[in-house]
Amino acid sequence: MPKAALTLRIDFGPRRLGPGKVALLECIAREGSIAAAARSMKMSYRRAWELVEDINTTFGAPVLSTATGGSRGGGARLTPLGADVVALFRALERDAARAASPHLQALAGRLASAPIPE
Repeated sequence: MPKAALTLRIDFGPRRLGPGKVALLECIAREGSIAAAARSMKMSYRRAWELVEDINTTFGAPVLSTATGGSRGGGARLTPLGADVVALFRALERDAARAASPHLQALAGRLASAPIPE
């Protein structure tokens, strides 16, 4: 029986926050750079920056602080708001998965016997 999984996306009117944007913030925090995170996630720098700007607009404040390059190099790190966004989203994800687990198992148990392509 295939394992059922819950994917969480939060809609704030026309704006959305989901696992992709949160993963980008986590990757930026890990890599210390938007460019390095974009490369790691196989997306363009421009796309990564657009996603960060969308998150900034959603929350009305920057989720990253950035430093331009130079002899000491540039970089990016999460602001306290950015760290809160990541932590709160991941906590909500864990709580929702825990609450949904028995229902997901019940639904998975009712799947057709034919294999589902992945």
